[in-house]
Amino acid sequence: MRPVFVRPVFVTTAVLLVATGLAFPALAKDRPVTDQERAKLEAAVKTAGCTGGKMEFDDDKDATHPAGKFEVEDAMCGNQKHDLVFDPDFKMLSKKAD
Repeated sequence: MRPVFVRPVFVTTAVLLVATGLAFPALAKDRPVTDQERAKLEAAVKTAGCTGGKMEFDDDKDATHPAGKFEVEDAMCGNQKHDLVFDPDFKMLSKKAD
């Protein structure tokens, strides 16, 4: 026979998982890039020797990037995918192979 507290613990855990799952998208600070930003970001990606990728602006300000940063996921650099990060002035901060 199972202890009586198993069901309430399971239900409480399930409710918390659903609640936090719904809350985290609200905490995300990413936004799509504007048309003007896209043009500048595409030029910066090309300067880095890459093309394409999913572009977004991460407005999650922290000590490393107090003004936010642009992220380009899965840009093709040669025959390999890379994740690129640019500052708000479109200067490359990092280029990591996927």
